[in-house]
Amino acid sequence: QVQLVESGGGSVQAGGSLRLACTAPGRIFSRANMGWFRQAPGKEREFVGSISRSGGTTYYAESVKGRFTISRDKDKNTVYLQMNSLKPEDTAVYYCAEKQTILSDNRYFGTVSDYSHWGQGTQVTVSS
Repeated sequence: QVQLVESGGGSVQAGGSLRLACTAPGRIFSRANMGWFRQAPGKEREFVGSISRSGGTTYYAESVKGRFTISRDKDKNTVYLQMNSLKPEDTAVYYCAEKQTILSDNRYFGTVSDYSHWGQGTQVTVSS
């Protein structure tokens, strides 16, 4: 079973920063578009952002645009979510997700059903 592993969550004050990382021991991400989602208590899981296989195309939810940045390091087989200017409403469990693609695909993939493999999530708490 594919296991994605997120790390880097924690508690910060509003205005602070965190960087989340996602990797999969024994698995190569090079043929996958990767996404980040989050889920707050009592709410549905929502799209945060995504990055194409090449890393050249990214998409972001309007609520995080300009504050969050997704990147990937192929040598380290890791995808990152840099979160700056954090707000209390960013508090949630953050998940990384993988969408295998046969060919390079730069289209927007922003729904849970677009992705086939998920991590266990990492908690991010932002206090005011």
